[in-house]
Amino acid sequence: MTDAEDALLRVEDARLVTGRGQFIHNIAVHDMLHAVFLRSSHADAAFKLNLADARTSPDVVAIFQASDFPDVSMPAHNPLVAAAHDFRAPLLGESHVAFVGQPIALVIAKSQHAATAAIAAIDVVYSAVENKSPSIAPLFSLAFDTREKSAIPAAQISSLQVAFSQAQPRVCAMTMEPRACIAQWDDNAQKLTAWVGTQAVSRARDSLAQTLQIPLAAVRVIAPDVGGAFGAKASLYPEELLIALAAQRLRTCIKWMATRSEDFLAATQGRGSTLSATLSFTEAGDATALTANFHFPLGAWLAYSAVIPMRNAARILPGPYRIDNVHIAGNAALSAHAPVNIYRGAGRPEAAMMLERLCDLAAKKIAMDAVAFRHRNFIRADEMPHHSATGETLDSGDYDAVLRQACAAFEYEAARKSQATRRAQGEIVGIGVAMYVEPCGSGWESARVTLHSDGRAEVASGSSAQGQGHETTYARIASQILLIPTAQISVIHGDTDRAPEGIGALASRSIAIGGSAVMEAAQKVKSLRDAGHALPITAESKYTATMEAWSCGAVIAQMSIDRDTGVPTIERIIWADDAGQIISPDLAKGQLLGGLAQGIGQAMMEEMVYDEEGQLRTGSLMDYAIPRADDMPPVTLVSAFSVTRANVLGAKGVGEAGCIGVPAALLNAACDALHAFDTADLSFPLTSEKLWAAMRQN
Repeated sequence: MTDAEDALLRVEDARLVTGRGQFIHNIAVHDMLHAVFLRSSHADAAFKLNLADARTSPDVVAIFQASDFPDVSMPAHNPLVAAAHDFRAPLLGESHVAFVGQPIALVIAKSQHAATAAIAAIDVVYSAVENKSPSIAPLFSLAFDTREKSAIPAAQISSLQVAFSQAQPRVCAMTMEPRACIAQWDDNAQKLTAWVGTQAVSRARDSLAQTLQIPLAAVRVIAPDVGGAFGAKASLYPEELLIALAAQRLRTCIKWMATRSEDFLAATQGRGSTLSATLSFTEAGDATALTANFHFPLGAWLAYSAVIPMRNAARILPGPYRIDNVHIAGNAALSAHAPVNIYRGAGRPEAAMMLERLCDLAAKKIAMDAVAFRHRNFIRADEMPHHSATGETLDSGDYDAVLRQACAAFEYEAARKSQATRRAQGEIVGIGVAMYVEPCGSGWESARVTLHSDGRAEVASGSSAQGQGHETTYARIASQILLIPTAQISVIHGDTDRAPEGIGALASRSIAIGGSAVMEAAQKVKSLRDAGHALPITAESKYTATMEAWSCGAVIAQMSIDRDTGVPTIERIIWADDAGQIISPDLAKGQLLGGLAQGIGQAMMEEMVYDEEGQLRTGSLMDYAIPRADDMPPVTLVSAFSVTRANVLGAKGVGEAGCIGVPAALLNAACDALHAFDTADLSFPLTSEKLWAAMRQN
C-alpha cells in the first residue's frame, strides 16, 4: 500500500472514530415527525387494541394499525428455492401476533418522547388462541442424492461410520447502529427519499416502490454510514416499509430509530439450525459416503434471503473433500419467533462444522492423525476445476498446500508433543483443526467511472458498503488503471440517484464482482483517454462473473480448559486463508479479524434463548455476551493464494471466512481437550458451565 493509499484509509477511519461519521441517528430533516412502534408482548396469541386514549395524547399526529394498510404484505422471498406454498406476512399484526416483538401499531408524533408516551397509553388485550395448530410443516426443502450414480458400489462402502449432531443456537447481529430509517415524501414531485441502513440500496428501492405502488424513478434510497450489517440489513423490514407508507399517507417526513432492545426482539437473527450427519470411511482413512440432514428455522415471517443459509449449507458439501456418494437433505419451517435471515457465513459455517467434526471423529476411530486424515481425502489442486457431488463447480484452490502452510506456522508436530507433555502433567489442552471452502462472487455488479478535465476521477459503484473500506479499495483499482493518485479519486456508493443500479454488499462479492466492474469501467475510460477523447470522460460497466470464485482456508486453534472451573482459554489461532488476489492487504486483514471475532462469539458465548412461551430471555447485553477486546487470542494470519479465473480481478471472498472456519476449529479443540470425557453432546456456546459439566459426566 502506498503512502497516499494509507493516508486515504486513515482518513476514512478517522472520520468515523472522531465522530464525523453520519449515521441515520445523526440525520435531521426540518419539521420531521417521529415514529415509535407498539410491539407484541406475547407469541402466538389473539389481541385487540384500544387506541382512544393514545389518540388524544399530546403532539400525536397519527396512529396506524393493520386495517389502515389492507392488502399490504412483505415482498416476496428469493426464488432460488421454491416454497411448498405461498406465504405472505402482513406488515402489522392484525388480530393475531406470531412472536414477541412483532409490531402491532405505529404512532407518529411531533417528538420521540410524545410518540413513546402515546405507546404507553395504548390498551392491548391478549387472549389464547384456541385449537392451536401443531408444528408447521416445512415451507422449503431440498435434497441431493448421488447414491445411485456413485462410482463406488454400495457393497464397497465401508461399514465404518461416525455420526455427529448439533443444535446450533440463534445469534444476534450486533451492528453498531440499530435499525433506523427516515422517509421523506415530496408531494410536489410525488417522490420518496429514504435514508436506510441497508446492504442493498437498489433492492430497498425496489421494495419501497412496490409497497408504495409508485415507479422506481420516484424512489431514492440513501445508505449513509451503516456501521456493520452482517446480513441483518440485507433486505427491508416491515418497520421501514411502514414508515414509508406513513410518510406517503401524511405527506411528510418521518424518522424511526429502533432501540437496541427492539433489535434483540425483532431484528433478523442468524444460525439456529439443527444438524445431523454420518460419514462412512475405510480402515485406511478413505472417506466413501456422506449423509447429512439440516433443519433451519425461519421465524414468523420470511426475509428476502431467509432460505439461503439452508441452500448454502447443503450445496457446498462435501466441501474440500473428494466424496462422490452423498445423500443430503434440508428443510426449513416457520416458527413463533423473530425471523432468521442470512448472517455472516450464511450456511457455510454449518457445513464446515459438520464436515470438520466428522473428520476428527473418523480420524480418532482409526487412530489416524486429524491432519493426515484430511490430507488423504482432499480434492487435489490438479483436479481443479472440480465438479462436486452436489453439482457445484469449485474453480480453484490447493487445499493440501493451505493446510501445510497452517501446520508449518503452527509448528504442528512440535505442538502435539508439547500437548502430550502438558497432558501428562495434568493439564486439559486440545488442538483443533478445521478446513473450509466459501463460494462467493456470483452474479453481476455495476460501476461508473468519470475522468474530469482537472485530473480528478469519480468512481460510482452499485455495491454499497457498511464499513468494509470500499472507498479505499475501489479508488486503488481505478488508480492502478488510470495512473492517477488515489487522493484524486472520489468514490460514490449507497445512493440510488447518484450511483448505478447494483446487487449490493453481501455474500462476499464486493471486490470480486463490484471491484471487477470498477476495473472494466476504468479500462474503458483509459482507452477513451488514450484515443484522444476530450475530457471529461465517462464509462460504465455491468460486470457479470463467469462463475463463482471459491476461497478456502485452514484454521488451527489451541485451547486449554481449567479443570476446576471449566473456564476455557484460547491460547492461539493460526489461520491460512486463500482469498485470491488481494487489493488492500490491511482491509483484508481487518475483514479476517472481524470475522474471527464473530466466530469466537458464536463458538464461546453468544446464544439467543427463548422460553416455552416464546419470551426472549437474552434481550439485552446484560444477558447476551459478545466478544470484547480481551477475548481475542493471539492470532497469526497466513496469506495463501491460488489463481482464479472466475472474475477479471482474480479476487475471492474474505469477509465471511472467520465465521466459517473458526467455530469449527474451536469445537474440535474443545473436544480434543476433553478427549478423556464424553463430549457427544458438546454444543455452542462453549461456556465454562458446559465444559465443567462435560468433565463431570463420567
